[in-house]
Amino acid sequence: MYFLTGWPRRLLCPLRSEEEPFYIQPSSQRFYFALLSETQLSVWFSRPSVLIVSYIESAKAAAQFGFYQKAEWKPDDSMIAVATAKGYILLFDVLGGGDDKYLYEPVYPKGSPRVKVTPGFKEEQCAPALSLEMKKPVDLEAPITSLQSLQEDLLVCTADGYLHVLHWDGLGSNGRKAICLTTIPFSLDLQSARGGPSLDLEGVHIRCMEYCVTLDGFAVVLSDGRLGFITPLSNTITADQLQGVWAADVTDGTCVAVNNKYRLMAFGCASGSVLVYMIDTTTGSMQLSHKLELTPKHYPDIYNKTGPVKLICWSPDCSVVMVTWECGGLSLWSVFGAHLICTLGEDFIHRSDGTKKDPLKISSMSWGAEGYHLWVLPHKQERRRQEDALQAGILQFHFIKSALTVNPCTSNQEQVLLHGEDRLYLTCGDPTQIHSNSDTHPHTHLHPTLLGHKHWHVVQIHSTYLESNWPIRFAAIDTAGQCMAVAGRRGFAHYSLFTRKWKLFGNITQEQNMTVTGGLAWWNDFVVVACYNFIDQQEQLRLYQRSSNLDNAFASVTKLHSDTLLLNVFRDMVILFRADCSICLYSIERKNDSVELLQEVSMSRYIPHPALVVSVTLTSVRTETGITLKAPQQACMAESIMLNLAGQLIMLQRDRSGPQVREKDTAAVNKKLLPFCPPVVLAQCVENVWTTCRSNKKKRHLLEALWLSCGEAGMKVWLPLFPRDHRKPHSFLSRRIMLPFHINIYPLAVLFEDALVLGATNETVLYDGMQGSSEPLEALFPYCTVERTSQIYLHHILRQLLVRNLGEQALMLAQSCASLPYFPHVMELMVHVVLEEEATSREPIPDPLLPTVAKFITEFPLFLQTIVHCARKTEYALWNYLFAAVGNPKDLFEECLMAQDLDTAASYLIILQNMEVPAVSRQHATLLFNTALEQGKWDLCRHMIRFLKAIGSGEMETPPPTPTTQEPSSTGGFEFFRNRSISLSQSADSVTTGKFNLQKTFSMPSGSSAKGRDVECAENMYIDMMLWRHARHLLEQVRLRDLGCFSAQLGFELIGWLCRERNRVARVDDFVTALKKLHKDFLWPFPVIPVGNLSSPLKNGRCRTVLSPRLLKSQSADSLLNNDMDTAPPPTAPANHTWIDELGQRPKDMDTASSAHSNQHSPQTHEAFLSLLTNKVEEYSIGSATDLTETSSVVDGDWTMVDENSSTLSLSQAELEHISMELANKGPHKSQVQLRYLLHVFMEAGCLEWCVVIGLILRDANVIKQVISFLDNSEVPAETVQSVRNGLLAVDAWASTDCLGYKPFLSLIQPQLQRLMESTSEQVQPEAFQPASQCSKLSGSEGLGGAAVPRAEDSRGVVTPLGLALPSLEPAGVFPRPPSEDCPPEQTEEQGEEEGTYDCTLS
Repeated sequence: MYFLTGWPRRLLCPLRSEEEPFYIQPSSQRFYFALLSETQLSVWFSRPSVLIVSYIESAKAAAQFGFYQKAEWKPDDSMIAVATAKGYILLFDVLGGGDDKYLYEPVYPKGSPRVKVTPGFKEEQCAPALSLEMKKPVDLEAPITSLQSLQEDLLVCTADGYLHVLHWDGLGSNGRKAICLTTIPFSLDLQSARGGPSLDLEGVHIRCMEYCVTLDGFAVVLSDGRLGFITPLSNTITADQLQGVWAADVTDGTCVAVNNKYRLMAFGCASGSVLVYMIDTTTGSMQLSHKLELTPKHYPDIYNKTGPVKLICWSPDCSVVMVTWECGGLSLWSVFGAHLICTLGEDFIHRSDGTKKDPLKISSMSWGAEGYHLWVLPHKQERRRQEDALQAGILQFHFIKSALTVNPCTSNQEQVLLHGEDRLYLTCGDPTQIHSNSDTHPHTHLHPTLLGHKHWHVVQIHSTYLESNWPIRFAAIDTAGQCMAVAGRRGFAHYSLFTRKWKLFGNITQEQNMTVTGGLAWWNDFVVVACYNFIDQQEQLRLYQRSSNLDNAFASVTKLHSDTLLLNVFRDMVILFRADCSICLYSIERKNDSVELLQEVSMSRYIPHPALVVSVTLTSVRTETGITLKAPQQACMAESIMLNLAGQLIMLQRDRSGPQVREKDTAAVNKKLLPFCPPVVLAQCVENVWTTCRSNKKKRHLLEALWLSCGEAGMKVWLPLFPRDHRKPHSFLSRRIMLPFHINIYPLAVLFEDALVLGATNETVLYDGMQGSSEPLEALFPYCTVERTSQIYLHHILRQLLVRNLGEQALMLAQSCASLPYFPHVMELMVHVVLEEEATSREPIPDPLLPTVAKFITEFPLFLQTIVHCARKTEYALWNYLFAAVGNPKDLFEECLMAQDLDTAASYLIILQNMEVPAVSRQHATLLFNTALEQGKWDLCRHMIRFLKAIGSGEMETPPPTPTTQEPSSTGGFEFFRNRSISLSQSADSVTTGKFNLQKTFSMPSGSSAKGRDVECAENMYIDMMLWRHARHLLEQVRLRDLGCFSAQLGFELIGWLCRERNRVARVDDFVTALKKLHKDFLWPFPVIPVGNLSSPLKNGRCRTVLSPRLLKSQSADSLLNNDMDTAPPPTAPANHTWIDELGQRPKDMDTASSAHSNQHSPQTHEAFLSLLTNKVEEYSIGSATDLTETSSVVDGDWTMVDENSSTLSLSQAELEHISMELANKGPHKSQVQLRYLLHVFMEAGCLEWCVVIGLILRDANVIKQVISFLDNSEVPAETVQSVRNGLLAVDAWASTDCLGYKPFLSLIQPQLQRLMESTSEQVQPEAFQPASQCSKLSGSEGLGGAAVPRAEDSRGVVTPLGLALPSLEPAGVFPRPPSEDCPPEQTEEQGEEEGTYDCTLS
């Protein structure tokens, strides 16, 4: 409603004086302020805020009268009465200085159009020169406690118990009456008041008094702290005509302020709270409406230490009240008790270093014009601190307020519009966005506007309009949020966001000859204005079009018979509330913009005073919800009038009880509208009302509801109840229901379809720069800003419906909102709020709501995730209560799996882990892990591996034992990494650390620390088994690409596993099917036949010599890379080496050297690899983790040399043609990298059949040549040789019929095929073996048939220290294993005996 902004401004008195002002009193229009110090009366002007005149009492007179104490203005600002300490009333005449006398005048530049102004225009923006003349003083012979001005009289209360009535003018004996308080009869209500005085008032006087116009009486605080209300029974105030009522049980009253618009009396108490009373209209007794007090929840330090209430000030529009206490501080509440601001907490009382400041103590305060400023006089001690104590200081706090406070029209209710004294704040999106939206979806235009961001769009009000028409009294915004109109003292102006321009009256005379009385509103592109025309001296209703110039020539003018107080627009109707308490409905014709009176409704029987009406709204809301209405078009008609009468919401419905005439001619129907029924009171304590004229069949509940803001009681919604599926409604079910709910913000706008309330809130920013020896007063305050806020309210309404057993209605409402983006959050909030309340309740709850809420949420697909999210945001202690209501978490977990919602299932696992034994959570985790593997959810898989390990370690009774050996530091690990060959005898001692799992199955000393790791090993074994099973499943289904992803993502050691599965699942049964599947998986095109000669320049490896030096310049020269494949075979290796070892050797002969992982590699890259692996290991060091070769797929750069193969060479024309053809037959680069990588993996593992298939798809003759040469080895099982032979024959047959593109390649490898055919009949001796050095058994493979493959030694060895390269069947191994490990199982034993002694490379 009202928001503090910026820092307070400090006004210094230009007259040096020892005295300081302690009392401030505004004139009736608040343009002048009277300030009192001990012997001085000053008058200040409001804008500019300057001192106009000061009257200083002579010392002699001051001695006679005593010091000044209080002041009061005559209602027409022509006189000031000052009360002095010795019981005198001094009356001053305020004299104007004549037409041309101004203290301050605006100076215009030459040629400005504003210079030639109409007479009398100048005074609007000048500070007038006034003078003060003292008249004859009146001696009342007793100290004066209170002054109160009436129209012609001045009421003065004195300490001797008298009430004096003085005439402002005739101050003789005839103009003065004195009434003794003891003669006024007081009672608890007016009905029992006839029996004479019932309250003992001997020796009691009135301490504080204020007159309430709308109640026609005086609110008084007596000197004994009792509160009362005195009513004159006739028009004149005489002793026998006064009657008093008093409030029971209150004896600590200190001060009072009345609110005329809402008929409320706010009494301050010594306890620090403010009691707000109303008068019961039937009995006349004082009834407590509500209390204003600081809550211990928000102000724990200060709520009971504020001291007595010192001052209460209602704002000029009566919508907020400011309170200050003896100990200082300011606090602002809305009229019915919603707390807005308090300066006794947070940044207001703390410095940025956390130390506390003393709150500002206030001696007097007053609101400025229209409530934009609060003028505050700090307490004397507050000023003494300053050095310039000689200058009196006034603090001016700046406020911005909601447009609803004075102009509650419908369009202002859907947009948040705030206005300060010279600017507008609006929530605004991008205007182009809004236009594009509103054509297609008429109701979505609110989304970009209101939900876009937290910032305000600030529009500066045009200075030319402002300087002559300050203060702004009304502001309005159109429903699209694109056009604003403001009205000040005279005329009005409007602004468009499209053009970013203001429109002012071209003719200043027209502007100055009208004043807006009843407010402004937008209707389509027109501004609707209720105004008073000074020339014709009559009230008018005018429409001005936005697009045309602002001029009366373009206005549509309708004469009105009485002053307009309020104006509103509903569809094509204008509703006016007039000063004679009548309501008029006008229709606006779209064709010619003519306005026609439809209906007049007199409300004088129901409204005691026209000023009490806060807002008037025309709505389509009615008590029957359209079931009884056959014609749907009637639903959108204006059905009822909502009137906020001093906080009471009154509804007048159309009377449909008479005969219903259905005429075809709708124009005739419109002529005679239905009369209205007598009014019904819907709610009390209402501050604002929101309804909409839009309709939406899907969201009828929200759009046909009525929303109320009720101060401290929160909000209420009057919700329609619909029968389901057009069934006949239950007779006992009411058509509407009023549901209350609390929100944390002050509501300023309701978004009906979006189920959101928009508001604003004050934020503060502390600045350090002002702390010095003498802090200026402003530095006591932080800088205040206003932020936009919004809040969801749907969960409150659903909950209220469920409490009232209206589950069906709740379900309909929730289903209509299920598409909202924050709907899941709404559900969570509802469960959370109910759970917190019920589970933490001390008394047992007879009828708990949680089971109902749980059942309700099961109707929605997000039930499972709502429950688990709520549980994870709630403390563990409440889980049992929650799951008792919603169901067993095991069942919910299984439901998630069935629904394939794996992420939610993972959340349930965490709950199961806390609520069930480890065996149960392991069982469920395994289920989830397998499903995640199947669906390729790698992140989840990694989490599940970590989770399963955590469960395993959690099962041990004792904490895991600490390792006996010292754990090597990370740098030690890296050293170990670089010097790769270490002896097996060292390994057990140097590597057994807590991080690395040791295999006990090895026949070597294992160190004592291994015993405690049984559980962990078992756990790793368990995980490995699942990973192996999945890998087998993928390989069986020929899903190589998935296998590669699986291996890379989960760090699965593919090579070791393939070695073991070489003769089992890693066989290829059908080469053709496998080839086709690879083409499909890797998006690899089937080859096409080149048009030219089929013989290729690459046939016999002729370009090798060209290739080698070019490609290998940058590489290390330590390997025999320039050997051509066709050179003489090297000497044979020792017989006991298997063909597997040879796999590591042979590739040395090939080109395409990628020594990405060789020792000579640049150090930066080396570090990069290390960090990558280390991260992986720490995050999830998996049982069977990967080789570095496998991880290297992360870095595609390793393979770049390879991918281009031989296409970059300078070759002959024919060769180039051939190469371009080759390129056309290639698949995507990424697929090529992946296939080369897989080729390397299968080659390392000895899965020759797969190597052939990949060699075929890559059409790499070298691969085939190499594989076939391996097949000659006696150790290769005969069935493998047979399988390759048959497979190649099958491919050849298939290529001949279905895919001729393969024929050239098959003819290229014809010699090898020929050799293979022959070799099946006779066993060929092992071909070329190379002697291996003692230190590196497996010398790195520098390339497999053109694939850039890291050397086996490098690739395997690099990783092992981190526990990544693993032995055949065991979980995570840490040290190097003998080469025999890669052998077929039957040879392992024999190899182990022979070769167990030498140092081996980690492989």
